[in-house]
Amino acid sequence: MKARGKVFLLDDDELIVSMLERALKGDGYGVHAESDPEGVLDRIRAFSPDVVMLDIKLPGRDGIDILGEIVAQGIPTQVVMLTSDDTAETAVKAMKSGAADYLTKPFNLDEVKIVVAGILERGKLKDEVAYLRKISSDLTHPEIVGKTNEIHMLKEKCGKFAAAGVPMVLIMGESGTGKEVFARHIHQLMHQDDSAAFAPFLGINCAALPEQLIESELFGHEKGAFTDAKAEKKGIFEQAYGGSILLDEIGEMRLDLQAKLLRVLEERKVRRVGGRQDIPIDATVFATTNRNLYEAVEKGEFRVDLYYRLNAFSLHLPGLREHKEDIPLFARHFLKDYSEKYKKMSLKDISPEAEELLVAYRWPGNIRELRNVIERIVVLENDELVLPMHLPAEILQRKERAAAKPLPGLMIPDTGLSLEEVEKCLIVQALEKAGQNKTLAAKLLGITYDSLRYQVKKFRLE
Repeated sequence: MKARGKVFLLDDDELIVSMLERALKGDGYGVHAESDPEGVLDRIRAFSPDVVMLDIKLPGRDGIDILGEIVAQGIPTQVVMLTSDDTAETAVKAMKSGAADYLTKPFNLDEVKIVVAGILERGKLKDEVAYLRKISSDLTHPEIVGKTNEIHMLKEKCGKFAAAGVPMVLIMGESGTGKEVFARHIHQLMHQDDSAAFAPFLGINCAALPEQLIESELFGHEKGAFTDAKAEKKGIFEQAYGGSILLDEIGEMRLDLQAKLLRVLEERKVRRVGGRQDIPIDATVFATTNRNLYEAVEKGEFRVDLYYRLNAFSLHLPGLREHKEDIPLFARHFLKDYSEKYKKMSLKDISPEAEELLVAYRWPGNIRELRNVIERIVVLENDELVLPMHLPAEILQRKERAAAKPLPGLMIPDTGLSLEEVEKCLIVQALEKAGQNKTLAAKLLGITYDSLRYQVKKFRLE
């Protein structure tokens, strides 16, 4: 069973140490007990405890001094001081020196357990808050990569929309072009001050939710509004008050809901399903789509009035093939991010040959497809450079089809040649190039390891 936490005990009274150790171990904690204060900081670091229980009076050392050293050296632990002196002065001195708490001898073991559990719980909450702050920062501070004129102009537009505080933005583009990233970027620009650091950013996929749920998710519902409405529920327009809403794939929204959405956008009020009151809203609306909404309007699949309401402030994101100069920037950005995520720092860069292949490919899945390719390479490969052999077959095959040229130096003579000899020659060259590493040689030849082993055996190249 996993320990609830680790506790380091330091007290010269062996009876107290034994009693505390037994009680804490019985409660599921990992415990390391000491009685000698000499060199204790090194032993604390080695054990890496969540809590240190430290006696104030130690042979030859003052526990408060050790506490000061723990704090000064930034050892990541919480300290509980143990004292037989129950005066307020001692307690104040311990707390001012950086103690998380103190306990007075003789101990009540239940109190000891409560103090340790409380410190661990506070530490957990602190870690969770730090984590939430980090992911909030990650989500609301997306990095828009790209140096081409197209991306520069889009960034400028985002800045102008944010500065003006526009109520809604329509973001169009193929799947995988980064529509949500741009929405989050504008949201972040609108809420840069510290007081709005946690302005909500809530999203809903208009194509993924069942029709009977989407209206409730958007606008909320009152208790008893329909069979499963056991309690009242706020929709995302209410929940996102003071922040932003992302309506993903708005082109898939059914027509009757489009009419209700138009009313909300124009009146800045929402009415819950089954409700009678209009509730004011205060949220920027980002609507994204990979459909041509103008064509959808002509087909009668999208309301013309909603289209023009949304299209007042719009962005059209280009496909990755339309700004190929940015492909190496995106690839290196993802390489850095995923190397850090997976703690694999062996891959340092992308080789010129692999970069050429990446730029030549059309990327039907756009930035998302490129990101997935780089993530897979980071997980699977251990070389220093991303090489052509690391790339998926569809990227390599496209290059081969585009450049169907004869291999340099390989010409069929008038007298003909033996294909078997050519095969043998290429295998020998691959093995020499790979330093007799069969795995690498197989990659160079574009065949499996087992196929290479078969060929080596066939041509007696062992």
